[in-house]
Amino acid sequence: MYPLEGSGPLGPLLPDHPSEFIVGIVLFFVIFVVIWKVIMPRFEKLYDERTDSIRGGIERAESAQHDAEVALAQYRAKLATAEDEASKIRDEAKKAGVAIQADMRAQAQEEAARIVAAARVQIDAERSEAMESLRKDVGSMATTLAGRILGEALDDDTRVRRTVDSFIYSLSKDAPQK
Repeated sequence: MYPLEGSGPLGPLLPDHPSEFIVGIVLFFVIFVVIWKVIMPRFEKLYDERTDSIRGGIERAESAQHDAEVALAQYRAKLATAEDEASKIRDEAKKAGVAIQADMRAQAQEEAARIVAAARVQIDAERSEAMESLRKDVGSMATTLAGRILGEALDDDTRVRRTVDSFIYSLSKDAPQK
């Protein structure tokens, strides 16, 4: 009547004797308690360690990302400061260059003015010397010539000097002015 051996009147899943059923239930609870008390705490501990490890890794990554953002902000601030300083240095260098050029130009103009003034003084001195030499030579030649024409010597120096001076003055007045 029962097609499978070991099958009881209640079906293939139920044991033939009730004592087997009780022993099975007791063993089930014993295994359940052992798993609950021994194996589950180990698994929980392992899960907690992994969770802590993952959370720690995430926190470390977030901390590293925050540190990187702070470092980037500091770098950008330093870069902006360095660019401002470089701009100020360039501006100061340009101003210094303009000042140096102006100073050198002023020095060159002063030197040129000094050279021109010295040349004018030298020219005036040479002109005076030439005029004095011209007066002496022309006066001497004129008195000698006049003495030969008149046939007598002209010894009056003051009169000769006055005549020569008026002659030279009339020549310098007639000369074209520069």
